[in-house]
Amino acid sequence: MQEFEKISIAEIPKKDMLLILEALQYTGENKNLEEYLSLKNSIVSELSELADSSEEEFIDYLKK
Repeated sequence: MQEFEKISIAEIPKKDMLLILEALQYTGENKNLEEYLSLKNSIVSELSELADSSEEEFIDYLKK
């Protein structure tokens, strides 16, 4: 098996990325797992920065 240091998300459809982010949010809130919320926030922050948009704009984009 080939090992990876980083994994690209370039091929993940918008609806799947939104589902991942919503799952992290739901699990973090309902299981009181700050790590899940932190990971979700980190992903949104990085992706919105790459998209040159605010985090809210990026989430709205994923929902369209």
